[in-house]
Amino acid sequence: MPAHALPDPSTVAALFDVDLVGWLTSFICLATAFVLGMLIGLERQWRQRTAGLRTNVLVAVGAAAFADLGLRMAGADGGIRVISSVVSGIGFLGAGVIMKEGTHVRGLNTAATLWASAAVGAFAGARKPAEAVLVAIFVLAGNTLLRPLVDAINRRPINPGETEALYRVHVVCPAANVSQARDLLFEVLGMHHYPIREIETLSDRDAQVELAAILVPTTANPADMDAMTAQITRHDTITSATWSVSATN
Repeated sequence: MPAHALPDPSTVAALFDVDLVGWLTSFICLATAFVLGMLIGLERQWRQRTAGLRTNVLVAVGAAAFADLGLRMAGADGGIRVISSVVSGIGFLGAGVIMKEGTHVRGLNTAATLWASAAVGAFAGARKPAEAVLVAIFVLAGNTLLRPLVDAINRRPINPGETEALYRVHVVCPAANVSQARDLLFEVLGMHHYPIREIETLSDRDAQVELAAILVPTTANPADMDAMTAQITRHDTITSATWSVSATN
């Protein structure tokens, strides 16, 4: 091989030259993100959530790695740009764990936890281990200490007079009178100034059909709801009429 084809020894040495201080700094950053992400993920895994131990660890370590790389390659400005990209990127990851089942939405807390794990990793990668620990403590507190309070609030009976809720007026009518029942719902509820968002067909049997008029989320007066269902029931085309209330999402 000609002499000019051989690589420059100094170039080869530069390729394998390891900055031990930088490597050790990166190791500490990634290890901090790993441990804190593991603590957050353990709580999620224990409760059998969609994003558990490994997911939270990978999110935290990935955010720390990108933040560390941005700082080492382009200084503080580079780190800021990379962290802003991590924030938006985690949003797409969190959207993947949010599921809508009918009127119920699941996975919002899991998505928020992944976002917080990325914040922990970003702090660790930005050479802020104390702040990373602080964020992790608050994330764990939010997922554990607040749970009894949330459960207590959810078990509290809905008070229609003070809670903005989702109201439904249910009517059962003969299958031949469905059109008249729909018109009647719009007429009676509109007369009492309760606008209808949509009307669902809950059951459709040969003889009877059950409809549910879903009202625009509001604070309703139970006396008004009783009066409206009583007025609807008096019509010959209606077999029965009732109303129900549930919390909004």
